[in-house]
Amino acid sequence: MKFWELEYYGNTVLDYGIIFGIILAAVIVGKLLFFLSKKVIKKITAKTKTNLDDIIVDKVEEPVVFGLVLGASWYAFTLLQYAAPTLSQDDIEAGISVAYSHPKQFVNHFFNFLIVVNITWLLARLSDALIEEYVVPLTEKSESDLDDQLLPIFRKGLRLIIWVMGIIVGLNNAGYDVGAVIAGLGIGGLAFALAAQDTIKNFFGGIMIFADKPFQIGERIQINGIDGTVKEIGIRSTRIETLAGRIVTVPNSMFSDDAVENVDLEPSRKVMLNLGLTYDMSADQMEQAMAVLTKIATDNTKVDDDFSVGFNAFGDFSLGILFIYFIKKGEDNLAVQTEVNLAILRQFGDAKLDMAFPTQTVYHQEMK
Repeated sequence: MKFWELEYYGNTVLDYGIIFGIILAAVIVGKLLFFLSKKVIKKITAKTKTNLDDIIVDKVEEPVVFGLVLGASWYAFTLLQYAAPTLSQDDIEAGISVAYSHPKQFVNHFFNFLIVVNITWLLARLSDALIEEYVVPLTEKSESDLDDQLLPIFRKGLRLIIWVMGIIVGLNNAGYDVGAVIAGLGIGGLAFALAAQDTIKNFFGGIMIFADKPFQIGERIQINGIDGTVKEIGIRSTRIETLAGRIVTVPNSMFSDDAVENVDLEPSRKVMLNLGLTYDMSADQMEQAMAVLTKIATDNTKVDDDFSVGFNAFGDFSLGILFIYFIKKGEDNLAVQTEVNLAILRQFGDAKLDMAFPTQTVYHQEMK
């Protein structure tokens, strides 16, 4: 007997070779389609005025090629000869039918499911690309920040709905009783709810953020030792970029349990300076020091008029002056503090108002 005529599981080696050849040819054709799309089709669509054709070609090419390979593989497997299974009386009484236990039927159901998944993948890619191309620019042009916060949730929710519907349709095409599966999920709903307590808390924490609006995207907040700018507000978590440039993902439930400090909502930044002058300062010089501080705060246009200066302490090493001022909203806090501190240093030096530093005077008495 020739090698090609050898039989395994009811099919000859030649049959298996033909099936392999069909699948290999489909893969090669798919590669050629990729090459054609990249070198020809995309160059043609790039010359058109609209971006819609570019989006469709970019998002469709991979699912189309995958669908081609799936279709060829499905056809190849239908060429095989499958031996019908032998069911016992116990199997029949258990409800197992020949339709579901036959290998060929199983192959058909399997590829039916994969085809639906491939179509779902295509729809999810197209919907996300269209949102990115047409909806995102509209939200960026609007003055409201609400659409910027809701858009990521809408995108993720739409993608989730498409995939859930696709899986349900796929299972239905594969011969499963989807209604029974969904009913079974209801039985395990209580156990699932208990296991998903944290997820539910995060979900309601996200609702609280949108309802109360303690902060918005782009604002700087402080919570539980985390200080940074809000980059994204999601259903389950919020992403914050810290001052060090790192992205921290914070569960939304934290915003319900902990106090959130919105730094950007402060009307002004409070700065408190405790200045110490030496003990050889006279009362007139202390008044002169306070007058200098008052002038510095008055002359600086980046400082609010609401400031305080007072002689508040007789310290161990110095005479204390308390200087409280507020930096106006929108100003560079570090730059303003630098301006004020340099002005204090210069004008105190010009007026011979000496700053104190810790000193000790030791009296020594000789014993007779």
